[in-house]
Amino acid sequence: MTEIVESNETVVLIGGGEAPLADLSLAMEGGRKLVAADGAAAVALALGLMPEAVIGDMDSLDPALVSRLDDGVLHPIPEQDSTDFDKCLRSIRAPLVIGVGFLGRRLDHQMAAQSTLAARADRRCLLLGAEDVVFLCPPELALDLPHGMRFSLFPMGPVAGRSEGLEWPIDGLDFTPAGRVGTSNQVSGPVRLWVDAPLMLVILPRAALNEVVRSLAAQPATWPAP
Repeated sequence: MTEIVESNETVVLIGGGEAPLADLSLAMEGGRKLVAADGAAAVALALGLMPEAVIGDMDSLDPALVSRLDDGVLHPIPEQDSTDFDKCLRSIRAPLVIGVGFLGRRLDHQMAAQSTLAARADRRCLLLGAEDVVFLCPPELALDLPHGMRFSLFPMGPVAGRSEGLEWPIDGLDFTPAGRVGTSNQVSGPVRLWVDAPLMLVILPRAALNEVVRSLAAQPATWPAP
């Protein structure tokens, strides 16, 4: 697998969904590199931002915008067997990717993005939306969150684990998409979570963003490439 963007720092990836300036500004604190998925380059340019790379099949990129991009920014991947989000995520090597513009607007796109989080389990990524942050749980997760904060888990396949600091522990439970899910659990103390497969999504209020970024960037354990 060939990386197009490599960074030792967090990278921000902008998609074609809802990506307001406030969300991008929040994600890009500290001057992080910006990558755009296909036509989302138009959003970046409209906000006065030049992406480090534009990656995708280019079916939604306005040809009139190409001349406004810096030389070497455009990276077409013409195959049609994957989404632009998948193309981007597999082409970025960074400790963490923050995706903006992948939640909301179209449910099918949102579900596809969440599926990609599991399909690219070796690429650590969180998605920032208007209400939530969503990410694939690493093998071990530690978070310091406010007491009572909503803490939801959604399995993308059969997965089990154990927990500390949740109102309703998950120890001994078997999760599946069509069976047991973990909607609307609550934080009761410092959270520690262990899962046995790269199939568990964690869904938290967006107020948890900074703590999630801190934790994921510092977590050495990761899933192997599928």
